[in-house]
Amino acid sequence: MTPFGAPMFDWQPRPRLVFGAGQVERAGELARELGGRRVLLVTDAGLSVTVYDRVIENPTTSCVEACRTLAQSARVDLIVGLGGGSSMDTAKGCNFLLTNGGRMEDYWGVGKATKPMLPLLAIPTTAGTGSECQSAALITREDTHQKMACLDPKAAARIALLDPELTLSQPERVAACTGIDALAHAVESAVTTRRNPISQTFSRQSYRLCSQNLPRVFAEPHNLEARGRMQLGAAFAGMAIENSMLGAAHAAANPLTARFGLVHGTAVGLMLPHVVRFNAALPEVGDLYAEVLEITGADAGSRLAAQLESMLSLAGMPGSLADCGVTAEAVPRLAEEAAKQWTAQFNPRPISAADFQQLYEAAFSNRGSIPSVRLQRA
Repeated sequence: MTPFGAPMFDWQPRPRLVFGAGQVERAGELARELGGRRVLLVTDAGLSVTVYDRVIENPTTSCVEACRTLAQSARVDLIVGLGGGSSMDTAKGCNFLLTNGGRMEDYWGVGKATKPMLPLLAIPTTAGTGSECQSAALITREDTHQKMACLDPKAAARIALLDPELTLSQPERVAACTGIDALAHAVESAVTTRRNPISQTFSRQSYRLCSQNLPRVFAEPHNLEARGRMQLGAAFAGMAIENSMLGAAHAAANPLTARFGLVHGTAVGLMLPHVVRFNAALPEVGDLYAEVLEITGADAGSRLAAQLESMLSLAGMPGSLADCGVTAEAVPRLAEEAAKQWTAQFNPRPISAADFQQLYEAAFSNRGSIPSVRLQRA
């Protein structure tokens, strides 16, 4: 702790942010600034140029290996990640393997790359993951379906190019899922055990931008101002994550995606209100939620959870895990897997497999509260 009581931190700002409608026209200029001459464009399918366009949702180790093979044969010296979080994760994963060799499993954890990486230009076409502002590549293991978080400062984009015009073509469902994901990032990063003044500044601003503008995006899909504010909110949440990590809602969401194929935004959205209520049993966490909402007084956790549930309803999300095809018999296994997820350790309230089981049971039947559990101080 510093003398004035705030947690110590070492903030190394990255990436450079370029924001504004039409700014995608500068992509070539920015690539040249980064020294690029032979560029690999990593994206999902749909473009008629020579690119790696076989990105899939929740990219796997084989997806990243295929991208590396293409990049190696083209002798690229710069990578552009264009698309949603999966495109950018694939681009980062490719960068790990292309420059440092080995397999993605070798980089599971923090700071495992020993050699410099190629410059990365990240151009998000969604407003949700904030991957453009993070140094992590989230890659799924083929054998276990477990998501590996491979973090290294060298993997971060040199430049993140945010052009809200690129988000106008998102299907409504994609806008909903990615928008809910951005809200979840803002809420969770605000309260983790690794939070600090820098991360909390980004978290609060992200929540303000996303909570105010996601409804506008739903009501007015072509509102460029609302789209731009959502894109900034998602990027700020990415910066918050980079400095504070995530918590139990993401830990609970990953097994749902792995076992039942739930889209990440749906999975984390369904779990988040229940996790907020669970965490708010600690008064100090309730105070942090009050800061997120910019309110004073008691019951901030309940008020935040209710606001999130209203946003989920507005986004057309399923009402419960049962509505998504999750079976009651799977809950104990899901709980065991959630407790082993990396982000669970950063939750502000210590959480066990038994706690996760109660959270899943609450989300399964969409109960507004979970059975009381023994209060543990963070």
